[in-house]
Amino acid sequence: MATQGAEVLVASNRGPVSYTVGPDGALSSRRGGGGLVSGLSAIGPDTDAVWVCAALGDGDREAVRRADGGLLPEEDTGGQRVRMLDIDAGVYADAYNGIANSALWFVHHMMYQTPLEPVFDAEFRRQWDAYRAYNQAFAEALAEEAAPGAAVLIQDYHLALAPRMLRKLRPDLRIGHFSHTPWAPPDYFRLLPDDIAAELLTGILGADRAAFLTRRWADAFTDCCHAVLGPAIPSGTEIGVHGLGADAEFLRERAHRADVDERMAVLREQIGEGRRSVVRVDRTELSKNIVRGLLAYRRLLEDHPEWRERVVHVAFAYPSRQDLALYRSYMDEVRRVAEEINSEYGTEGWTPVLLHLDDDFARSLAAYRLADVALVNPIRDGMNLVAKEVPVVSDEGVALVLSREAGAYEELAEHAITVNPYDVVGTAEALHEALTLPDPVRAERSKHLAAAATALPPTKWFLDQLNALRG
Repeated sequence: MATQGAEVLVASNRGPVSYTVGPDGALSSRRGGGGLVSGLSAIGPDTDAVWVCAALGDGDREAVRRADGGLLPEEDTGGQRVRMLDIDAGVYADAYNGIANSALWFVHHMMYQTPLEPVFDAEFRRQWDAYRAYNQAFAEALAEEAAPGAAVLIQDYHLALAPRMLRKLRPDLRIGHFSHTPWAPPDYFRLLPDDIAAELLTGILGADRAAFLTRRWADAFTDCCHAVLGPAIPSGTEIGVHGLGADAEFLRERAHRADVDERMAVLREQIGEGRRSVVRVDRTELSKNIVRGLLAYRRLLEDHPEWRERVVHVAFAYPSRQDLALYRSYMDEVRRVAEEINSEYGTEGWTPVLLHLDDDFARSLAAYRLADVALVNPIRDGMNLVAKEVPVVSDEGVALVLSREAGAYEELAEHAITVNPYDVVGTAEALHEALTLPDPVRAERSKHLAAAATALPPTKWFLDQLNALRG
């Protein structure tokens, strides 16, 4: 057992910094954002904390090779102690793409086309061995870095086996696991082979506390445990719910910088004077349902011709998992449908869909600020922070069209216009309703949405988990 080490540890696939190697061999670093980065900063500089993450590419692996014991230079990490693991590239690819993103993600988001998939064959079993090895590497690193009785917060579906593995190595630790995705109901979760399903559940049950973004996902996990492991599980694992909110202070400050103002001016010109805007900002992730959103917008123009030349759909669909063929095909389909709508309905002075496929955070914030309607229609989503972020930074108030399958539905439904994400006609009518809301009603709803969206900011979300684990 370690005699010294960190009091608080976070483990996640992606860390707070990434590296690239320049032509001259020099390393350059880029810090990331998100709830974990904001949350971990809340514990203060006096707490000894370490973030354990994986090297994601060649630049990261080179940084690890140059680092002291895998601990990255703190000038690169914003003062945080970060240990990056150089897991064998083949093992990492099988664990991350083969299992986490091509199996577990699909199960929890219920996205399989079941007549043809999944096929859990020998290749899947080989990849599952890599997923085990990946989780074991994290468990061993956490065991090495943790002080006696330390609190360890393990993140997400990439690391579902790590809590049990760490428990065996360090029974003295307080271990938490947090799921950022939905959790599949038992009938769908049991698409997985029985032994794999049981291993995933018992892996998480190795934690003292397993937490989820909504009560719905927490209850689904408990239901799966009863269905797969039996009704009387000798676990002792506490189940918690922590709904991650938007970081209002950061968003409002960032949304009023000069680069955002510049992009707003460009967007306003592209939309055109006096026109309404329907905005969506997503990664081009299969679960985000971008294609059906475009089809609903086309249906709006067909069923309500009065909106032609009076509204523009501003659709930002940023690249995601482009190393997977299915995701590349999906992005191609998004582009095809958008071009089809523009070809069918566009006029010399009006482009119905403004589609951008290159990531630009400042431009996203600009779209948030000027949106009349925000379309958030995932087929399934653990939370969906875009639904929370748009009302927070909106200049004039925004009407939110929200899928009932987003985790954010639990908190925002009262003041949103909610839809069945598979119902294209129903979503078109919801867009029409949102566009015709009187300005005072829209502003009032937007105010309530922003209040609900910021009720549990990242710092409080993180500290609530940490205190519950320690408590």
